Amino acid sequence: MVQHRLRSRLAALLTAFVLASCTADSARLQSTGSSDLEVNEGASKGESLVVTGGTVVTLDDSDTIIESGAVAVVEGRIAAVGTEQEIRKQFPEAREISAEGGIIMPGLVNAHTHIPMTLFRGLADDLELMDWLENHIFPAEAAFVDEEFVRWGTKLACLEMLQGGTTTFVDMYFYEDAIAEEVDRCGMRALLSQTLFDFPAPDNETWEEMIEAIRLFVDRWQDHPRITPVIAPHAPYTVSGENLVEAFALATELDVPMNIHLAEDKDEVVTIRNKTGMTPVQYVDSLGILDDRVLAAHMVWPTESEIEILAANGVGVAHCPQSNMKVSAGIAPVPKMIAAGVAVGLGTDGTASNNDLNLWEEIDTAAKLHKVDTLDPTVIPARTALRMATIDGARAIGLEDQIGSLEVGKRADLIVVGTDGIHQQPYYDIYSLLVYSTKASDVRMAMIEGKVVMQDDEVLTVDADEVLAMAWEYQGKIAANVAGSDAVAH
Repeated sequence: MVQHRLRSRLAALLTAFVLASCTADSARLQSTGSSDLEVNEGASKGESLVVTGGTVVTLDDSDTIIESGAVAVVEGRIAAVGTEQEIRKQFPEAREISAEGGIIMPGLVNAHTHIPMTLFRGLADDLELMDWLENHIFPAEAAFVDEEFVRWGTKLACLEMLQGGTTTFVDMYFYEDAIAEEVDRCGMRALLSQTLFDFPAPDNETWEEMIEAIRLFVDRWQDHPRITPVIAPHAPYTVSGENLVEAFALATELDVPMNIHLAEDKDEVVTIRNKTGMTPVQYVDSLGILDDRVLAAHMVWPTESEIEILAANGVGVAHCPQSNMKVSAGIAPVPKMIAAGVAVGLGTDGTASNNDLNLWEEIDTAAKLHKVDTLDPTVIPARTALRMATIDGARAIGLEDQIGSLEVGKRADLIVVGTDGIHQQPYYDIYSLLVYSTKASDVRMAMIEGKVVMQDDEVLTVDADEVLAMAWEYQGKIAANVAGSDAVAH
């Protein structure tokens, strides 16, 4: 096990030991009910707060559910989980956040996206992947992506994700240092992946410049409580074998994760096979660059033997069902990967290929897509789909000991989901309600590291009016550029 995961486990165990005396017994129960949400600010240092008045869905190993439950938070970490009565007795002086009959659950984990691409939302649709990339996205990025672009795109993405209950995400893009600054301001948790190519990128012209930028990026952010710097060789068809090995060696040296697109579509499989005589997973495995620091995005076309390679090496996978459907990349063999023991999380991909950051849609789609693909309605049941966006997503990105479930010692990243929507009435099973009926608009509150960052559809850490105005300013520039390019082409 590599050091970056060991450190998180040790930190969680130490905090759990300190706070263990606060732990309450949990009951496996369910409840209904809803009304307006009442929220106070997060707890200051040394102060405790309690999120109470709802059904707690823990997503722990036992899938514990607590009716009339509560979660106690001390200095950004979960101090206790139990019934309202138990938690109030243990924390009589704590300030309260009332869920008012909603569902208290872990924040969602978006395991793969390109967040500044919110400003390219809907730019080029209904195209094959390589056509979309090479003839539309790469040229648009060359024309518009700079530090200012990624800052505004990041702010827009944070607004969207927080409103929908996503508290952690994995990004892969350019100018990640600037992205990290904006993410820090908005209060989200993120793994931010600085991208490497064999050819010039918007932020760095040469491979040597890219490597130096990564070293500086990691040095600045490695000890941040919410931001994890990541090294991201884009894909085996855009980065040479020699450079893939160098990128992995650098990730090992700096003790950070590595993020890569892998086995995303058939064209990639053909390209890599023609170049190396191997399939994508076989190829990168032959380079010795697969271990449990690696997150592989998409993973649509692994063979059964390659799935075993992924499992044996502890590689996490980010499944992006809607994006893969939209570009017709294929259907990833998720049931087989899960059965083999691969940690599979859910990602939206970027909004240029989705076209949103709505993880609730991905949960619903993942549960249904694999049923029709296998012609088996029992595949990826609702509970499994929800875990892919919470604890299993955290496992895929190496943060399972910090987030993904409501357990003592973990970071206090949680959301309150309303259950009073017409589309939610009535319900009989809480997992069915969350997976098949709940929408992003049902999220009432989001807390990260013990701080409330969204309440009643208002993100408290980002100026929405300012961001939306800038988004439309960029839209005008990009649309004019596209119109000019089309005129020249015709």
